[in-house]
Amino acid sequence: MASGKLVALALMALLGCVAGYGSTPSYPPPPSSTPPAAGYPNPSTPSYPPPPSSAPPSSTPPPAAGYPNPGTPSSPPLSPTPPSPTPPPRAAVLKIGHYHKTCYKAEQIVRDAVKKAVYANRGIGAGLIRLFFHDCFVRGCDASVLLDPTSANAQPEKLGIPNFPSLRGFEVIDAAKAALEKACPGIVSCADIVAFAGRDASVILSNGKVNFNMPSGRYDGRVSIANETLFNLPPPFATLQLLKDMFASKGLSTDEMVTLSGAHTVGISHCSSFSDRLPANASDPTSMDAKLAKSVQRQCNKTGDPTVVQDVVSPSFLDKQYYQNVLKRKVLFNSDAALQSPETINEVRLNARISGRWEKKFKAAMVKMGSIEVKSSATGEIRKQCRFVN
Repeated sequence: MASGKLVALALMALLGCVAGYGSTPSYPPPPSSTPPAAGYPNPSTPSYPPPPSSAPPSSTPPPAAGYPNPGTPSSPPLSPTPPSPTPPPRAAVLKIGHYHKTCYKAEQIVRDAVKKAVYANRGIGAGLIRLFFHDCFVRGCDASVLLDPTSANAQPEKLGIPNFPSLRGFEVIDAAKAALEKACPGIVSCADIVAFAGRDASVILSNGKVNFNMPSGRYDGRVSIANETLFNLPPPFATLQLLKDMFASKGLSTDEMVTLSGAHTVGISHCSSFSDRLPANASDPTSMDAKLAKSVQRQCNKTGDPTVVQDVVSPSFLDKQYYQNVLKRKVLFNSDAALQSPETINEVRLNARISGRWEKKFKAAMVKMGSIEVKSSATGEIRKQCRFVN
C-alpha cells in the first residue's frame, strides 16, 4: 500500500502475504547516498505538508470572516455574531458484543472463515493482521482497504505502493462476509470483519496466547485513495522519529509503536524492502547481524524480487521472539533496527525477557488501534459486498 520516497506505519510494512505468507510490499530499495526511489520522500527529510504560516503579531485582532475590522473608525459596529460551527458527526461507539442481539453468531462466523484459511496456510494469518493494520492507518478502521478499483475510482488503497501486490487476506474477508449476509443480511460491517479477522489470526498464530475481545460497531467508509497509503503507512526504512510521528498521528504512543512492531515476528518480506542493509556494515552498531546478512543476501541474489522470512527463529508463530531478534540485530528493516535506540531499547528488553508481557500489551494495542477514526451511521454504511460501496 506522490513523488519522492514515503513519509508514511509495516508497522512497518507490517504483515501481508505473498506466496502464501505475510510479507512487506516490494518497495523501491531505500537508498543510503543514492536519490530516493520513486513514490517516496527521502526518509531523512520527510515531506510533511508545511504548517500554516502565522501572521505577525498585531495589537488589533484580525476581523472575523465577512465582517469589517472593528478597529477601523469608519466601520459600523458589529451586531450579529457568526453562528457556531456545526459539530462534526460523532464517531461510532464501539463495544464488546455489539452484534449479540442482531447477529448472535457474527464473530463465530468470521472465526470459522479465518480458521479454515489459516489452518490451510499459516501465512494467511500474517496477512490478516497486516490487513487490519493497513486498514486502520489509512482513513481509520473503515474497510476502505478492501474496495476494488472501479470506473469512478481506478486507484483505491489496495493498489497503493505499500499494499500492492503484497497485501493478502481479501478472500477470507469475502468468505466471511458471504456467510454473514446469508445469516444476518445487512447487519455486520466489513470493517468489523477485518477487525475480528485480525484478532482471530492473532489467536491462532500465538497458539491462544494472544486471545482478546475485539469491540465492534464500526461502519464502512466510502472513500479509498491509493496515494494516501504513502503518507500514512510507515515504510521499512523509517527512522525512530518517523515511526513515533506516524503512530502519534493516529493517537498511538511510542510504547504502542514498539508493541505493534512485534507483529514482524510472522510473515516474510521482499528483498527490496531491506536491500540498503546488505551487506552488513561492521562499523555500524545497528547493522544487520553478519551471519543473517550473508544468509539473506544469498536468497536475495536470485532473479526478480525474492522473499525471505522476517523471523528466522519462529517465522510462523506470533511471539516475543521479534524482540530477542532486535537485541541480537537479527532483523531485516531499518524500522526494526531503529528500536535499538536508547529511547526504546528498555521496552525491547522487557518484552524479550518477561514471559507474557508483550502478549498482554499487544492485545491492548490491537484494541486501541481498532478504534482509530471509526465511522458511524452518519459517515459510513454497512456494505452488501466488501469490495464495493453500496
